[in-house]
Amino acid sequence: MYSADLVGFTTLATHISPEQLVHLLNEIFSAFDVLVGKHGVEKIKTIGDAYMVAGGICFTHPNPAEAMVELALDMKQDLARFNEQYNTSMRIRIGIHTGPIVAGVIGRKKFAYDLWGETVNIACQLEALGPAGAIQVSSSTFDRLKTQYTCEEERSIETKGGRQVKARRLCERR
Repeated sequence: MYSADLVGFTTLATHISPEQLVHLLNEIFSAFDVLVGKHGVEKIKTIGDAYMVAGGICFTHPNPAEAMVELALDMKQDLARFNEQYNTSMRIRIGIHTGPIVAGVIGRKKFAYDLWGETVNIACQLEALGPAGAIQVSSSTFDRLKTQYTCEEERSIETKGGRQVKARRLCERR
């Protein structure tokens, strides 16, 4: 499970027209959509300037945790290119957690596929509590990737619900 947020987007929104804002966000998220396809994971939804992705749902990638991290690294690169092209300074903040999820469609109108559960909550908290530009991974994700990527020392993060989650900031590919 993967949650990403564009840091600096809200500030940017106060300085450009609504039309420019929609155009820019569409450009960024359309590029992210291409990367999602490249890495064999599933875009779940966007909410404002947040982007949610899940891996391992359709088994299109043999290692969903690796696919999610590679997607995160590629998204950071793409956003750097957008910043250069549009003279902006947005950064992305990403949280990745590995675990079971519940998925489905609820309601009678405006159907939307969505995900729930502790895995979703932890990924969102890792994103929300991370600094701009960081990719934070939970210990369950790191355990699947530790031979391929370097990370900072493990630390404990307290979530909104008061739960302690072990996490690391991803540094780079080995």
